[in-house]
Order: sequence, then structure tokens, then C-alpha cells
Amino acid sequence: IFDKSIFAVMPVPGRTGKSVQQDTTEYVSPFRDQNERCFKCHGQSKYEYSNENLGLTVKALMCSERIVDRNQFYSSNHKSFSCTDCHSEGYTDFPHPGELRMEQKFNCLDCHGGDPAYEKYHFEEIESEYRQSSHFKLEKDGFSCWKCHNPHYYKLNIRDNKKISEAVIYDNNLCLNCHANFNNFQLLTDSRELNIVREHNWLPNQSSHFRSVRCIECHARVNDTLLVAHLIKPKEEAVRGCNECHSQNSILMASLYKHLSKEERRSAGFVNAVILNQSYVIGANRNEYLNLISLIIFGLVLLAIAVHIIFRIKSSNKAKGGDNVSVS
Repeated sequence: IFDKSIFAVMPVPGRTGKSVQQDTTEYVSPFRDQNERCFKCHGQSKYEYSNENLGLTVKALMCSERIVDRNQFYSSNHKSFSCTDCHSEGYTDFPHPGELRMEQKFNCLDCHGGDPAYEKYHFEEIESEYRQSSHFKLEKDGFSCWKCHNPHYYKLNIRDNKKISEAVIYDNNLCLNCHANFNNFQLLTDSRELNIVREHNWLPNQSSHFRSVRCIECHARVNDTLLVAHLIKPKEEAVRGCNECHSQNSILMASLYKHLSKEERRSAGFVNAVILNQSYVIGANRNEYLNLISLIIFGLVLLAIAVHIIFRIKSSNKAKGGDNVSVS
């Protein structure tokens, strides 16, 4: 049985109906009335329609995977869209034509690829990375962006979030949605159920690590170009060395704390001070002043010991010299 309590868990947007950060700015979509035709059914757990053949009004339960929360949609990065910007115009007819279930879904590059306005996000580089990742190989047609990022609720997170703890929660929940949910896990693989805790038995202080860093810190290859790495490595290549994070050249500065790395790496003598603003990482947050003071104290102790030894030797020699003096 998997115990999620060792993780800092918050519901993932699009999975349980809540998001890590709520947008308090009220947004009024120019397509609100048009979209409401869809939300009338897909925005709630129950819907009803008129069956003209039977002359009855039928109530039915909406499949949970087809429910889209209005508030979350209108606080997402895609809030300015109409439903039919991505979905076929055929969905305006009800009942929906059955063949629409097979319609091809857009991916990120269909809209953002080759667009100078989105160049800073490096979508092409992201696609190149995830095509090499372990995840992409799980499906014949390729593991799509939407397997992890819900298009109706997606929001920029770590790029705009100064609270590392919230970014860790948000990103790790994307992983846990499959790796801690056996039903979702089985949709992608016939492998046995993965017990994350057991697989990480080698890791000291599991709970502290799971709450402080993202899965991708150890399981994704760092890319200097991308803010968030997308090349998930085979588990055999995951980081296992403590010194990879707990050192002056901590990989956390190139991954989890990358978006804050433009700030001073040193403050009040602390190395990688930007990490210290969020947490203390042994080995990565050394203080140069304290190191220097420690060396000085250590040097003074050695000097005191040396002086003491010298005086003891001289005192011993004098004592021996006195014993050898003849009594006249």
C-alpha cells in the first residue's frame, strides 16, 4: 500500500478539482457565453438532455474524465480560448457525432511551434527532449504533453512561483498521478505495481527529500536551455550520489533553483544563498566566513599545541641538564 503522507501532497489541477495556486483576478472571457454551451454539461457531475424519440428528459452522470471546472479553466493559461479553438465545431451539435471521439488532438507545437512570441519557452527543445525520454516510448504514437499537463487547467508554475515548496508539490503530483495511482499506471504499462517508497529504500530521510525536491531533480537530465527538464532517464541512470546535491556545485542550482539563479549566489558569506532562502541543504549552503573562522580556530589550536610541545621539550631538556651538573 502506498502512503502519500510522506510527500507534501496537494491536489493536482485537473485531477481532483483544486489547484496549488488560485488566480484571484476575475477574468471575463469573450467566449464565455459560447463556452457555456459546453460547460452546461461538462462543467458538472450530472447533466440532462431531451430524448425526442421517447419524449422524455433524461438525466445522466458525466464521466469524471469529461468534467472541466469553469473556475480552473478561466484561471489557466488557455483561459482566452473558446472550446472549439481546440475541439471540432461538430461538438456544437448534440448528441455529439460518434466519430468525433477519434479526432486528432493538438499538441503544444501545433500552436506554439516556430512562433517568436513563445521562443523563450523553447517548446521545440522540450519536444526534442521528451521524444528521447522513457515516457515517450510507453505508447505507440508517443507519450503526449497532455498525459501530464491538463490542457484545460495548465498554468505556468515554477517560472512564476517564488515559493519552491509549492513548485515541488505541484510538479511531484504530476508524477504521483500515475506512479502512486495503480489504475492510471496500468493504462501505460503491464508492469507490476510500482511502490515508490520501497524503490527508494536506499534514500536516507525519504520524507524530507520527497517534500523538498522534485522527482525530476534525480530522474531527468539537466538541460541548460530549459527551465524544466523533460528528458526522463531510465531508472538505472537516476542520480544516487549525495554529493550531486549536497555540494558547492549542487545540481539544484541548475534545476529546482534555476529560475532564481539570477539572484546572488552568495549572501552574507553563504554559497548558493538562493537555496538558503527556501531551505538549508547540507553541503550546498556552506558559509565562507564560518569556514574561514573555523580554519583560523583550527590553526590557532594547532599553533597552541605546537607551542606547548616546544615548551615541554625545552623544559625537559633543562631538567636533564640540571641532573647532569656535578656537585663540587
